[in-house]
Amino acid sequence: QERSARLRRWYELMVENKGELARIITAENGKPLKEAEGEIMYSASFLEWYAEEARRIYGDVIPAAAKDKRILVLKQPVGVAAIITPWNFPSAMITRKVGAALAAGCTVVVKPAEDTPLSALALGELANQAGILAGVYNVVPCSRQQAAAVGEVLCTDPLVSKVSFTGSTATGKILLKHAAGTVKRVSMELGGHAPFIVFDSANVDRAVAGALASKYRNSGQTCVCTNRFLVQKGIHDEFVERFAKAIEKELHVGNGFDEKTTQGPLINEKAVEKVEKHIKDAVSQGASIVTGGKRHSLGKNFFEPTLLSNVTTKMLCTQEETFGPLAPVIKFDTEAEAVAIANATNVGLAGYFYSQDPAQIWRVAEQMEVGMVGVNEGIISSVECPFGGVKESGLGREGSKYGIDEYLEIKYVCFGGL
Repeated sequence: QERSARLRRWYELMVENKGELARIITAENGKPLKEAEGEIMYSASFLEWYAEEARRIYGDVIPAAAKDKRILVLKQPVGVAAIITPWNFPSAMITRKVGAALAAGCTVVVKPAEDTPLSALALGELANQAGILAGVYNVVPCSRQQAAAVGEVLCTDPLVSKVSFTGSTATGKILLKHAAGTVKRVSMELGGHAPFIVFDSANVDRAVAGALASKYRNSGQTCVCTNRFLVQKGIHDEFVERFAKAIEKELHVGNGFDEKTTQGPLINEKAVEKVEKHIKDAVSQGASIVTGGKRHSLGKNFFEPTLLSNVTTKMLCTQEETFGPLAPVIKFDTEAEAVAIANATNVGLAGYFYSQDPAQIWRVAEQMEVGMVGVNEGIISSVECPFGGVKESGLGREGSKYGIDEYLEIKYVCFGGL
């Protein structure tokens, strides 16, 4: 009850200070202020959710085979949890983990991304104000040069019982190796390569709206954003034409603090270079630039929202995650072909498809090898839902009623001699 009350107060303080917290995100991450405000409310919702879940950690009484025994199952906190978070959602990726950990009774050590430490520190200030005791929520910012060393310490120190990481698959594999030495509990939310399938039966207007939201939120820098568009041949040309018009009409590149901005800068020069590399590779193999395709006139890390057509599965942009404002479109013939292309990857975080055929919806939703499926919907993240992937996209789930289990150990107690 006490943990619940303090998490609830932390949530209230986040809502009260949402404007200032959002400005911090825009200043250090670059995302438009409206998006940053949306992140703060999403972020706060995890504290509210887990304030409620803290009082619902139920054990079990199991009927025993022997008359003189009773079997109990208790759930107890795992202990110290190391929380390693990314820069693209510098507030929400913290509360999604920390809310569950604190509700379970764990203490946490948060290592925020080196690009965005200020949001983690701001949350710490509000945690203090909420009455979260000193030493319960700890933040260890570090430079890019020290990030690997700090991560290794958090994963190898025997005092840490649990590691929760959100970031790239490559980094996740390194942390898993470190954590294996002391057999720590781990949660991994790693890279994605999300397919977005548009079948001939789809409502094109809804598909375009979903594509715009899924692909270009945070300038394409989200782990669940679409990386590959697969459009059936009967609807392909219409979809590409409408998608291009929507991009040109509705997306505005600029300073995140400008009210009309929908597309802020990418996080750094390296991110821009990757987008350029993917476009150059695709065009060299026959892809066509429908709109965008180059750095924005604002310079620095700003890039034009880009749409490519005549894309094939041999191009880099369909083989690896771009993490930028690039939408490549592949034309396909049959449902089976689309599902095969969608699943031909070693990761599986999110996937989307648009169809108005009920039988097809059931078939494809069950066949897609991902942890989360959006059917006629481009935005799927919600505090009530289990967030996570399959294959090399991770281990465990965050949010929902399942998220708190990641921070609990199950203890079996046998009472004998009764």
